[in-house]
Amino acid sequence: MVAERLLRAFWPLWTVIALALAPLIAGWQDRLPVEAFWGWGVLAILGALGGLGWGLWRFRWPSRAAAIDRLDRSLPGRPVSALTDAQATGRGDVGAEALWAAHLARMRARSEDAPAARPDLRLAARDPFGLRYIALLFLVVALLFGSVWRLGSVGSLTPGGGDALAQGPVWEGWIEPPAHTGQPVLYLPDQPPGPLAVPVGSTITLRLYGQVGALTLSETVSGRTGEVPAASDPAQSFVVARDGEIRVNGPGGAEWQLRAIPDATPRVSVAGPVETAGLGQMTLPFRANDDHGVVSGSATITLDAQGVERRHGLSTAPDPRPALTVDLPMPYTGDRAEFEEILTGDFSEHPFANLPVRITLDVTDAAGQTGASEPYPTTLPGRRFFQPVARAVAEQRRDLLWSRANAGRVVDLLRAVSHRPDEVFPDRATYLRLRVALRRLDRAHRAPEGLSAETQEEIAQALWDLAVQLEDGTLADARARLQRAQERLAQAMRDGASADEIAELMDELRAATEDYLAMLAQNAQPPEDGTDEPQASQGESMQVTQDELQALMDRIQELMEEGRMAEAAELMEQLNRMMENLQVAQGEGGSGPPTPGQRSMQELQDSLRDQQELSDEAFRQLQDRFNGRDPGQQQGQGQPGQQSGQPPGQPGQGQPGQGQPGEGQNQQPGGKGSLADRQQALRDELARQRGALPRLGGEAGERAGAALDRAGRAMDEAEEALRADDLARAIDRQAEATEALRGAARELGEALARGDSETPDQPGQGAQPGDGAGGRDPLGRDTADRGGVGSQEDMLDGTDPARRAEELLGEIRRRAAERERSQAERDYLERLLDLF
Repeated sequence: MVAERLLRAFWPLWTVIALALAPLIAGWQDRLPVEAFWGWGVLAILGALGGLGWGLWRFRWPSRAAAIDRLDRSLPGRPVSALTDAQATGRGDVGAEALWAAHLARMRARSEDAPAARPDLRLAARDPFGLRYIALLFLVVALLFGSVWRLGSVGSLTPGGGDALAQGPVWEGWIEPPAHTGQPVLYLPDQPPGPLAVPVGSTITLRLYGQVGALTLSETVSGRTGEVPAASDPAQSFVVARDGEIRVNGPGGAEWQLRAIPDATPRVSVAGPVETAGLGQMTLPFRANDDHGVVSGSATITLDAQGVERRHGLSTAPDPRPALTVDLPMPYTGDRAEFEEILTGDFSEHPFANLPVRITLDVTDAAGQTGASEPYPTTLPGRRFFQPVARAVAEQRRDLLWSRANAGRVVDLLRAVSHRPDEVFPDRATYLRLRVALRRLDRAHRAPEGLSAETQEEIAQALWDLAVQLEDGTLADARARLQRAQERLAQAMRDGASADEIAELMDELRAATEDYLAMLAQNAQPPEDGTDEPQASQGESMQVTQDELQALMDRIQELMEEGRMAEAAELMEQLNRMMENLQVAQGEGGSGPPTPGQRSMQELQDSLRDQQELSDEAFRQLQDRFNGRDPGQQQGQGQPGQQSGQPPGQPGQGQPGQGQPGEGQNQQPGGKGSLADRQQALRDELARQRGALPRLGGEAGERAGAALDRAGRAMDEAEEALRADDLARAIDRQAEATEALRGAARELGEALARGDSETPDQPGQGAQPGDGAGGRDPLGRDTADRGGVGSQEDMLDGTDPARRAEELLGEIRRRAAERERSQAERDYLERLLDLF
């Protein structure tokens, strides 16, 4: 009770004392004017007197009766007061007196073991604003960042205080290390005399109190020269630059020997060889360290001109090109005093790609010091091209970026490479892109001002895009990538690969399969004799959906992860057979009438072919104009759309026909309006095809629609250019239309392969059998068109019956084990297993 009453009565006094001491411990008296200090002191004394008076008025010493009552109220049943009670009724009654005696005995026993009452020290009701906590916070912060010794400087501010302070500490000082070191501040009066090790760059502050000249400072650690402040200045500050001594001369002085610790220069080095990941991505491991941590770093890649084999296009003097600088990756978390990281970057398109370079790594610490590694000689990784024309285009792009003086040589060599486009280019679009780039390069090279740097970069980018399209955009390359992915997965099966390797290889196989299917759908044509495409007469032609291929690859991955390599190998062989015999039917190439999606694909490919032929004709007319020939002389000499000796209406002739653009536009190509009219007719035909497309779902359908819209806009601009007789601009727009049409065909083929098309209901037209999953039984067979009920076709397609039966049983077992299938379907599959 004494503690409770003291706390409740005197908490204002303690709050005022804490608020008064906090500024003094923090050293405010050394910075404030004397008048402000004394004003603060008067307020503090008045506040303390007020708190003391309040406490004396509120405090009452607890009496014994109050203490007994407090103890009694803290016990259940108040046993202490019960012991002082007297029996009011039943006196003289033996039973009542016995009951009363038992009650007293129980209360006495309860009071004998009574614990002391707990004090209630809560002051929230009396201090609702938490003033006591604010004062406590100020005091704690002052103690952390100040010193109790600073209270001694208050005596110097009182009359006659200088003489009194001469007998005690009359100076103070502290050492502040640089912030990046993370070391604490050292308070000199708390440090014993002797050697002190401090980082270079630390700031030493000393304050001398009392009569000026009574104390002086001497030091040899800063190396200051020139205008140095007087040794008796009350406040002095300097930076540690070398080993030396600090001495306070005078009564109560002290001295210290300081050893300056220099900030080490950061170091960085290459930790391993340069490696190539993916399609030319570089990886370079490195390690760095510093005594206080690395802040940033960069890698500078410069061309090693001495190591370049100066022949062919590289024999010319190179254009000046700045070094390539990239930032080094830094750890997001953890200590940066010593770490290892990997520099990654794709520099395939940079002019230094596949050339000798020197890589220099630089790192910087917080002190601004920089450390560099030894130049690391290597060949900057870049993308390698294996398709012959793509490799030639990439090499000439490198020569063009090497020096603008190579422009004429690049034009001549690429013209020679493309002399026979039908033999070296997979399609007319890539050939046209090359010719457009060469025309721009030749025109810029022959201009009086020469080839500018901006045009050089634009043409180099066009050549790079062309090389990538030639390398990655052919069906044969897609098939080769698929075969490589299958071979790597088969090798992993034989070697017992880990789960991570299996997942990585399966992702690669899925990506290669999707690319191959998309390319197959884009280039889908009925097989011709003499090609290397699988023929339907081979006996194992089959039709599969992308969902079935995906399910089969998922099952292969599951079996490999479970260690059942034999079963996985069997399914892998089945997948290989399926991919070898896979073909995409279009037009009348399938069995039965074409679906709306197939008709749309065929019409879109016809429009693509017509657009390419129209672009070729415009390009030939532009060449004739440059060569001084009359474009009309080419009439009847095998140009697309006017080939002599062919009956009207043949593809590629540009004659009107069923579903062909240009109906009613049979004009001579030499006329000024003929190309524009044919372009307009082709645009109208594309608009008709756009409206007749089946409803497409999924992202592929949306991308196909967007590509068709881009093709339409490009055709409009090409028509305007043709009517303005601007053949160069028309060719550029026609090239954009060709690319957009090719992309639309690719996306449409992917959407049809995924089964995303929704055929609109038309009068008199029912659902097409065999389209999508709805026309198949649980085993994936067509129900009506291919060997189903009501069909006269052979269900086996020439396959060995025993092997086919084994495959069907294995597929039934696999599907019956899948828990995600519906119960009705699994019951049906189990009945099949019981039956066979």
